Amino acid sequence: LHAHDNSDNEPIAASSSSFSRHRFLATTASALIPVLTATAAASPSHALVKGNAPPPKKKASDGGGGGEALKCRNVEECQEMAEIAETQRAAQEAERAASGPKPQIANGVTKYLDIEVASPSGASENGAVVVAKAGDSVDIHYRVLKLGKRSYDGLSGEGTVVFSRGYALEDDEKTPGDHSFKFTLGDARVIRALNDAVPGMAVGGTRRISVTPRNGWEKNTRECDGGPGGSGAGGELKTDYVVVPTATMVEQEACFDKTKLPFPATYAQERRMAQRFDQSLIVEVRLVNVL
Repeated sequence: LHAHDNSDNEPIAASSSSFSRHRFLATTASALIPVLTATAAASPSHALVKGNAPPPKKKASDGGGGGEALKCRNVEECQEMAEIAETQRAAQEAERAASGPKPQIANGVTKYLDIEVASPSGASENGAVVVAKAGDSVDIHYRVLKLGKRSYDGLSGEGTVVFSRGYALEDDEKTPGDHSFKFTLGDARVIRALNDAVPGMAVGGTRRISVTPRNGWEKNTRECDGGPGGSGAGGELKTDYVVVPTATMVEQEACFDKTKLPFPATYAQERRMAQRFDQSLIVEVRLVNVL
């Protein structure tokens, strides 16, 4: 018996085994690649993403009237487009105002405009419309408005409410349940604009009244009469925005007449009014009743 040394054959066996593994992997990969490629092409994956879907793409404008609105490309162009749009709106507002009722003047001073004429509900028992006249006691709802940008005539357009009574707005009750303002036409405690323009109103009607500072809540003194067209002590030239050498400087709120009616019911309303009493305002009045 002879013993054989097999150590020389081990490298051959290891090499054969390694070759078999490489051949198996290559064969498997070549078989799987076409399958994976076909599967990916047949059914693309869709990822689930939380959030809103992107908006649909807008169609390009065809240049007609129904196309997308023009967009500005720089600050100057945006300002120019805004000015054009504002001019067009003002022209439309003026056209509507021209086709509607015209402003009237009461006592040669106070300008007013009837917004709503009296309805049959404002008539008395015999069918006649009740009209307020000087000396009557009246019951009104009102709101004091700061002029809007498009109020070119001092009466039209929308305005910011300074204070009100009876319009169901915030803080427009003097006391709970007190929704109206009662006064006698001609009462010196009431601003002149109301005493001038409420006579002639019919119950149920609505009228807008222009209130200049002198016919409203500004004290009737020479020191306070320094607005446009004023004649207060301090020279011939009067202006709200430029201090001239001959002008008399008066603290603004010192000219606020807090005794004039109607008057704000809350502190917040009073502060708003203190900043605007020396401007032209609008009082929109709804005549509830002639007492």
